Order: sequence, then C-alpha cells, then structure tokens
Amino acid sequence: MKKPDSSPGPWHYWIKLKGRLDKQWTDWFDGLTITYENDTTILKGPIADQAALYGLLIRVRDLNLPLLLVERIESSGGKNDYE
Repeated sequence: MKKPDSSPGPWHYWIKLKGRLDKQWTDWFDGLTITYENDTTILKGPIADQAALYGLLIRVRDLNLPLLLVERIESSGGKNDYE
C-alpha cells in the first residue's frame, strides 16, 4: 500500500456532478467555483484536507446529485487555475 501524500494542502479539486446547481450554492460549497459543461456542474477550487473533501462529498450526496468525477489537480497558484 502506498503511503498517503504528506505535502501540505490545500489540494485543488475538480468535482463533476450530473445536473445543474445554481451559482448561489457557492457559499454552501465553501466558495468553490461553479461552472457548467452541458448537463453537468463542475465544482473547482482548493479543499483544505481529506476531512473537508469528505464533508463536501456528503453535501453532494445530500443534494441527491450523481457524482461523476472527483479529481485532484495540479495548481500553478495563479488565479486562472479554475477558469
């Protein structure tokens, strides 16, 4: 078993959901950027740690939206990382 990555967070994630969430949900998702691709919603941004990620996934579950993708992405630290 590979040892978990111990470098400091926050990590940056893309979370893709089936369906559309209004941008008013941004605060509920800790300020993640909300964008759309056809009939999917994409949440993008930094997530502090694994506990915060699991909490966010519980929120997705509570909305009853199908989860399509969770991907940790590399960030260059620039403001355009999520556009």
